[in-house]
Amino acid sequence: MALSNNDSNVLSALFDPEASLSRNAPIDDSPTSPTESEAETLIQAKEEQALRSINVSKPTLSNIEQSISTLTNIIQTHPSYASARVNRAQARRLIYNDEQLISQPSMAQKILEDLSEAIRLVTPSTPEESISRTNARVLASAHTHRGYLLLLASKSDDNRKMLSDTVGLKSLSLQELEEAASRELASGGRYGNETARQLAVMTNPYAKLCGSIVKEALTKEISDYYQFQVPLAR
Repeated sequence: MALSNNDSNVLSALFDPEASLSRNAPIDDSPTSPTESEAETLIQAKEEQALRSINVSKPTLSNIEQSISTLTNIIQTHPSYASARVNRAQARRLIYNDEQLISQPSMAQKILEDLSEAIRLVTPSTPEESISRTNARVLASAHTHRGYLLLLASKSDDNRKMLSDTVGLKSLSLQELEEAASRELASGGRYGNETARQLAVMTNPYAKLCGSIVKEALTKEISDYYQFQVPLAR
């Protein structure tokens, strides 16, 4: 009897868990028009200025709040500029570490909302459609950050409470959250984040074959990235 497509995919994941995660999104390196390039350069300059004071090992709360305020102004003026939303989400993470964030569902909701909107703004209409390298970086950062937050929420029922203000996620079980995290991390890998790709393999519901020590090391690497630095998503 011939295997169904789903059965084939399951067997592929079991015996080669990286196979379904190995394809990168097609990148279009064609130059943008001079007008678009000049406009984006001006926005990026404002964004860089907003992030400069907090892209350090121990930014002050005052600098973080000022950065968030500036990024908010950029978003209000240029609502389709996705990078600012990703960086505002990362800036907000600097205020709360993991242990603090799980008791701040309102802040978790704001962070996830920024990430979701950034993803919506620049995701191509089909998987085969090519995207700019800038948008690929935005999507890699946004999907990886969202995947990490879902993975954090999936650790326990107490952690899951961080999603109590987030429509569409608050009703998911721990297993469903981990599966959703795996999909997000796989997307982060597809758009260029290699650490997310590796962690997606380890959280794949069909192929949890890697050692817990390696998994925890990769999880910590992503955690450290989103808690202690705020590089430009672009």
